[in-house]
Amino acid sequence: MKHFKSLSELSRANGFPPPENPLISLFRCNGTCSIIETEFTSDFYMIGFKKMKAGVFLYGKTKYDHDNGSMFFVKPRQVMAMRDIELEEDGFIIFIHEDYLNGHPLHSEIKKYGYFEYDVNEALHLSPKEEQTIWELYHKIDAEHANNQDEYSRDITLSHIDAILKYSQRFYKRQFLNRSTATGRMDGKFQQVLSSYLASGALQTQGLPTVNYMASQLHISPKYLSDQLKTETGKTALELIHISLIAEAKNLLKGEDHSVGEIAYSLGFENLPYFSRLFKKEVGITPKAFKKQQLN
Repeated sequence: MKHFKSLSELSRANGFPPPENPLISLFRCNGTCSIIETEFTSDFYMIGFKKMKAGVFLYGKTKYDHDNGSMFFVKPRQVMAMRDIELEEDGFIIFIHEDYLNGHPLHSEIKKYGYFEYDVNEALHLSPKEEQTIWELYHKIDAEHANNQDEYSRDITLSHIDAILKYSQRFYKRQFLNRSTATGRMDGKFQQVLSSYLASGALQTQGLPTVNYMASQLHISPKYLSDQLKTETGKTALELIHISLIAEAKNLLKGEDHSVGEIAYSLGFENLPYFSRLFKKEVGITPKAFKKQQLN
């Protein structure tokens, strides 16, 4: 698989003009275009917008959603490919080498945006007004990129990129809420999968259910699952798993038949101190104290 370490390599491979800046480049596409016919990885962040009606767009080995007005976000060393892309309207990709962020607050901040971890069909679908906002920011970046660059250029450019990322975070939250209304809340579907897992006896044979397992059962990426649940419930997927297990533990601790250790093991916890810490965090007292309180 081809790996691009520099924007110059990427440009040569695609027949593009050499980048004006070796660490940031803008690619505009109107009509039919492709970037590399085979899967590749790179040292770049990629932020893109498309209205695609044909072609193959692979991200994380999964076809990306082709709906109109979609944005995508790619992190360094993530597998992607674009083949015979045909757009209904104008589209763009901003390539940002990770070194371009060195020494700037965005170097750390960009890692906080969970949508760079969405590796299945979870593109960001924009409304017309949202599209306008993103295009306005893109044009500001393009104008700054085209000017004679000086000591202010990088900070100005990164401030516009930061704005795109912040707006995208806001728009994703809107998308979570809209999809919950249209297709049902994710937390209900999540609890159904979790209840089935607990009822099947899988805790004893497979241990605690992971966020990856839950996401696979719901056919979405782990990060998208946690972000949508956080929007709906204020809790992440892992927190909801723990809450359900502690609720079951409280029920079992009311009986005299089993010790705290036996109950922890039956719930998939191989580490008793971890179970006790988690229980105390959720309930306020240790499981041993809870059991004694119930029996008294």
